[in-house]
Amino acid sequence: MAVRIENGETILFIGDSITDCGRRDENKPLGDGYVKLFSDFLTIREPEKRINIINEGINGNRITDLRGRWNDDVLQHRPDWLSIKIGINDTNSFLRQVPDVVDTETFEQVYDDILARTKKALPKCQILLIEPFFISIDKDSDVLKTLSQYINIIRAMSEKYQTRLIRTHEIFANLLKFKKADAFCPEPVHPNLTGHLVIAEAVYQALERKK
Repeated sequence: MAVRIENGETILFIGDSITDCGRRDENKPLGDGYVKLFSDFLTIREPEKRINIINEGINGNRITDLRGRWNDDVLQHRPDWLSIKIGINDTNSFLRQVPDVVDTETFEQVYDDILARTKKALPKCQILLIEPFFISIDKDSDVLKTLSQYINIIRAMSEKYQTRLIRTHEIFANLLKFKKADAFCPEPVHPNLTGHLVIAEAVYQALERKK
């Protein structure tokens, strides 16, 4: 099954370190994570297509950081497709009560704002939301308990704006029924190559023509 992205269209990925993956330095321009692997999937599965892929991930970003660079890093590119992956740094900021903490209320307000701005400026842009995840089976983890609140906000945003959605945390949770966490990550936040392959495959499937 081919993705719906047509020849000559642009897809832009934005997010935190999991999207960044060195795309601004040694691994220019796509990084060495799921964005690059998605590009590789397109190359081998649909070699006839010429798709413009842009990676605007930045290490450590939260939803408030995305808002601050939305015009320059998203809207000015006028993408046909937009993928947003954010939320784990916001969750950690709440748990650690760091300066400029992004609590759930702020997260919801800012996420709603950037999606509304996108729909107004780029009404034909197709949007994909990628939920944050924590690759662990520790049910007593404070991160998992708090992360679920941020995930629920993203699901509500997806329904409100009729976007595509990847339930990334659920995908990894299902895989952890059969494999240990270190098959997918060196620590619960940042995937290894296999973990990034999981995300890239999920992106490819989310963009297929079936919807």
